[in-house]
Amino acid sequence: MAVGLLFSGGLDSTILLRQLLCDGQQVQPFYIRAGLDWESMEIAAAEQIMQALRSPRLNSLVMLQMPVRDLYADHWSTTGNNVPGYGTTDEAVFLPGRNGLLVHKAALWCQLHGIEQLALAVLSANPFRDARVEFFQSLQQMFNAGMAPSIEIVCPFAHLTKRQVIQQAFDCPLHLTFSCLAPSGSLHCGHCNKCAERRGALREAGRTDHTTYAIDGKVCTK
Repeated sequence: MAVGLLFSGGLDSTILLRQLLCDGQQVQPFYIRAGLDWESMEIAAAEQIMQALRSPRLNSLVMLQMPVRDLYADHWSTTGNNVPGYGTTDEAVFLPGRNGLLVHKAALWCQLHGIEQLALAVLSANPFRDARVEFFQSLQQMFNAGMAPSIEIVCPFAHLTKRQVIQQAFDCPLHLTFSCLAPSGSLHCGHCNKCAERRGALREAGRTDHTTYAIDGKVCTK
């Protein structure tokens, strides 16, 4: 039986994908397209990562649609304007309802296809109420009350920081991952909140950062 995985092509979900495969799991990854500004680069990264980790136990990426432009209107996530920058807090990147919407789509797909577990790579330091284990447990109860078969929503990294997750990555292709709010062509911008988080987490974990950032035009190894 496969386990579903919400897969963005970022650091955390890539490391979880690798861990699930190493644990002998059959993995069904999902990417949910919502109409956000950076999605084309995430999708390209996800496809490269899946090629690098190719395995008989890794199913093809399922692409689902959950558009939010009608809800978010002129929000920075859809326009690319006034993206939270390098010195902003985590709260600045909050996307209203995002986790609930993503889980709804993937969990329903799992139930319709007989997959009984959906994994998410949420971390302990995530400050948002919709990234707490209790929130996902509530969603799980709702899905199981509404239809069969039952589904379990699991968060294997919920007790770990980003540094701790990266430290257990081993041979994971982190250089292929993508986590940027304002891509410059195919590159990480180097000046947004997520680029700052990426650089800091890799540095704290003692990993060389092989990412090319548009802001400095070279591979950053600091």
